[in-house]
Amino acid sequence: MIRRLPLLAIVMLAGCASAPTQYHTLVPRAVAPTAPPAAFVVEILPVSVPPQVDQPQLVLRSGASDVQVLENQRWLAPLGDEVRGALSADITSALNTHDIYGLARPPGSIDIRIKVDIRRFDSELGGSATIQAGWTLRKLDGPEGAGLACATRVSEPAGGDYASLVQAHQQALGRLSGVIAQAARALATGSATGCPMVEGG
Repeated sequence: MIRRLPLLAIVMLAGCASAPTQYHTLVPRAVAPTAPPAAFVVEILPVSVPPQVDQPQLVLRSGASDVQVLENQRWLAPLGDEVRGALSADITSALNTHDIYGLARPPGSIDIRIKVDIRRFDSELGGSATIQAGWTLRKLDGPEGAGLACATRVSEPAGGDYASLVQAHQQALGRLSGVIAQAARALATGSATGCPMVEGG
């Protein structure tokens, strides 16, 4: 005996089967540096992210306490690696230098070691992409160099689709990178006077 499925059930099954998985990256496209070459290198350590969003899927906030885990919207790499890759690309471009993480330190070079701890990574579709980070810099040109510890919050308006939301996070990370690059240059040249401020929210 052949059972016939209702037409609505067939349509629903077809829709579920055909939903493609989209992959997103926070790493921006490569651009040629415009700044003069820095007289130092940077070492951007692995980045920690909150466990609530440390998922292969995009995690959206909805209301005060509700979240959505989007099975078909995924990060291309683990979120911590995505953030570190974005920071590395933006900071090295802003300073016109190299990220030597995982490589031998060039003899006689000044190395600014950068550690970033992402404390909030909020994604609101049609709302905003908000990043709150604590970060430290350490100048390695001797046994124990000068250091700096700062906290930065940035927020960018997000569109109503997932690509726009990811782009807003790219822009937020770009602003965070700009602040870190500014502080790194000041620390390397001995002109650091404190944590730089980020413009806007």
